[in-house]
Amino acid sequence: MRRKQIAMLLLAGLLCHGAWAQEQLQINLQEAKNYALQFNKTIANSGLAVEKSQEQIWEAIASGLPQVDATADYTNALGAEISIQFAEGQPASQIPIDPTSSFNLTVGQLLFSANYWVGVQTAKLYQKLSEKNQTKTERDVVSQVIESYYLVVVAGETLEILQENVSNLQAIYDKTAPMVEFGVTEKVELDQLLVQLNSLKNAVKSAERQHVMAKNMLRLQLGVDADTELLLTEQLENLLANEDFDGQLLEGFNLSENVDYQLMEAQGALQEKQVEMQKANYLPTLSSYYSFNHKILKPAFDMAPNHVVGLQMNIPIFSSGERRSKVRSAKIDLETYRNEQALLEDQLSIQHKQLNFNLKSALENYRNQQTNIEVSREVYKNLKQKYDQGMISSLELTSADNNYLKAESDYLQAALELLQAQNQLNTLTGKL
Repeated sequence: MRRKQIAMLLLAGLLCHGAWAQEQLQINLQEAKNYALQFNKTIANSGLAVEKSQEQIWEAIASGLPQVDATADYTNALGAEISIQFAEGQPASQIPIDPTSSFNLTVGQLLFSANYWVGVQTAKLYQKLSEKNQTKTERDVVSQVIESYYLVVVAGETLEILQENVSNLQAIYDKTAPMVEFGVTEKVELDQLLVQLNSLKNAVKSAERQHVMAKNMLRLQLGVDADTELLLTEQLENLLANEDFDGQLLEGFNLSENVDYQLMEAQGALQEKQVEMQKANYLPTLSSYYSFNHKILKPAFDMAPNHVVGLQMNIPIFSSGERRSKVRSAKIDLETYRNEQALLEDQLSIQHKQLNFNLKSALENYRNQQTNIEVSREVYKNLKQKYDQGMISSLELTSADNNYLKAESDYLQAALELLQAQNQLNTLTGKL
């Protein structure tokens, strides 16, 4: 019995460990991007749209391939007769209408149709458009994952700094309280420390909520369950060290690498095909057919042949200007597209200049904050030594601690803005 109990406990432990392991995702930034590309629901839907466009290509091609249809029928006149009088004065002959049944097989083949060929080419362009849409969706999702990853990292480090400051301030408070009891320090100083300590604890709670919100957003973009615990393996300093910000500022901008511009070009090709489609309505359509008709129940009088072969040509002659208006309308749409394409080119060029400027400003601000935090850290260390030696009051030390905390906060914000500016520029230039 004891062995069974031990085995059950071990099994339960393994099951619990397995369940815990399944709910935990340890991931770096590159793995997060790859994970989102595989499991994000929006990307999955864009992939389905590409599959659907592939089916539409075959649908367009199949419409010009042989079409085979079969019909079977049965007719019963319910005893009715046909009355025929062959000569005046003679009695009418009554011919019964016998039940009839037949089987008909028809094979049709399109021989020439300009609309058909243009339609097949249009379907292929729609597939390319779907693929570009998928690329755009992947780009947007990856960009959002990167932003969320940065937010989680910065929120986590902000929380750690606040918690460390709470511990430091709590230590100062605990050291000051006995001094008040012995009359060495005034009580008002201890009360001020308590107010600052409570404010800092509230800031910790707010930072915890922001950290949770950032993780929830990242879970949604990754496509993981809401209960999955995320463990990010990269720190802020690693993320900053892995990037060449100065080199990125020197890079040019190629419009053809921007997915929005590629999408616009694909839409332009479709607009051109729409013009060709409307022009094709002026051309005739030629098709052939073969029909096989077998009478299962034949009538008394039957002259229908069993095999029939034929050609059919549809020639558009006059449409009261309808076809002409459709062609002109398609040309207007094409001209509108060209204006929109030129506008997009201008917008993307201006956006690149602005994002390049934003990155440069963010980099300058980040480097200034690096200097500020180093100075604030040294000041705090010096004042901490003086406080330990009894040379300054606790309020002077907490003032220096607040300045150091603000410098830390400004540094983290500057680092986040730098990474965000770089991500926005990479999103535009197609270098995610």
